[in-house]
Amino acid sequence: MIAVRLQSLNDFDEWRGKARQLLAAGLSPENVAWRIPGEANGLFEGGDAMLPEAAGPIGSVPRQFIELAQTAINHADPARFDLLYRVLWRLQEVPQLLLNAADKDNSTLTLMASAVRRDSHKMKAFVRFKAITDDTGFERFAAWFEPEHYSLELTAPFFARRFDGMVWAIVTPYRSVYWDTQTLVFAEGGRRTDVPEVDAVEEDWRTYFSSIFNPARLKISAMKSEMPVKYWRNLPEAELIAPLVRGARQAEQQMIERAASQPPSRHVKQTEKYAQAAEAQSEITSLADARAAVQGCRRCPLYEHATQAVFGEGPEHAQVMFVGEQPGDQEDLAGQPFIGPAGKVLDAAVEKVGIDRSRVYVTNAVKHFKFEPRGKRRIHNKPDAGEIQACKFWLNLEIGFVKPKVIVALGATAAHSLLGRTATISKLRGAPITMEDGTVLFVTNHPSYLLRIPDPERKALEREKFEQDLVLVRDAIAALEACH
Repeated sequence: MIAVRLQSLNDFDEWRGKARQLLAAGLSPENVAWRIPGEANGLFEGGDAMLPEAAGPIGSVPRQFIELAQTAINHADPARFDLLYRVLWRLQEVPQLLLNAADKDNSTLTLMASAVRRDSHKMKAFVRFKAITDDTGFERFAAWFEPEHYSLELTAPFFARRFDGMVWAIVTPYRSVYWDTQTLVFAEGGRRTDVPEVDAVEEDWRTYFSSIFNPARLKISAMKSEMPVKYWRNLPEAELIAPLVRGARQAEQQMIERAASQPPSRHVKQTEKYAQAAEAQSEITSLADARAAVQGCRRCPLYEHATQAVFGEGPEHAQVMFVGEQPGDQEDLAGQPFIGPAGKVLDAAVEKVGIDRSRVYVTNAVKHFKFEPRGKRRIHNKPDAGEIQACKFWLNLEIGFVKPKVIVALGATAAHSLLGRTATISKLRGAPITMEDGTVLFVTNHPSYLLRIPDPERKALEREKFEQDLVLVRDAIAALEACH
């Protein structure tokens, strides 16, 4: 048996050079023993001088093996070199070996690489540098860490990238590394006493740890899993863990009491919204002010795509107000309500039943056009409850300034806005509804509904019902005028 001596604990290039030499000589794993510095050869083992000078061809191996081997060679298991050479030897005969997850050598190699990666992750998480300042004021940093595997070389580049402007050193039992802001220099291992016990940065760590400790989410087993106890002695904040855990219940109760005295975030937002609305309303003292102010409305997202807000039109003190749903495509472009096909249907019906159109104020529950782009066309999209509620501010201003005696809700959206709830037209039409302020409300279909009915006979029937609703409106207006 040949004893192959390595000068390093985890130098992959050194191991690979020796392994290639063995492979070329045809020495099987059973005939090779790997030795590290300080380890004596066995009684019947030949030294490196017995290595044959073979230079024969060797086969290639998958890239996956190189990557696994570069990581697994940092494992602390003394058998890692034997395993690596055994897998390398078998790959010459079975190139697909690494695809066999059930293979013992393959799974062991994978587990070794995973353990090293976890160890590297722990080093990144639990290294705590301590400041060292010399007589000239020059500041350097040093840290002591005890990795489970030989993972310092694998992890040091991470610290070089993270703290590239600092001069620092990490000391471990088997090796140390020094960074001068330019180069990583590895040297022999050290002792815990090589690093200062305390420094001013530790107080910052303790303060930070105390501030992020959440007693309501305390799970000791999970904490120990993520922050193993074996690392605690090197963590300045670890001394706080025990008292924080003991006081967790009381701290949680105090946190609950503090939270109970604070309003929920949605309440704060709602309060701010009402305050803004009140402030905006206080600046609007006339219908003209409201008409100008609505162009700056940002109460809902509809303003983002509409051409402009479309405010109501008509006499400032009209007795009758017709409220539709929202502007249509033509209204959006022109900035005027009820000038499209639906407006023409309304005008014809109003004239037919004898209502003076010039004395009617017309508007919409929602002031911005909501649509869905479809090719070159903008297709009407019904406003949702939030958009109706957001725009109620402007409709209330119109009602407040115009002070109509009769309001006609054209369609379900308008009825929803005026009644503050979802409305069914068939259940509400045909009878006046007296509002809290004494205004009389009538509910009927929107004239655009009549346009969408394909059957002529049914369309005529619905138009007649629509006109009958307007007759009720006409009669209500006449009754009001008779009272004055």
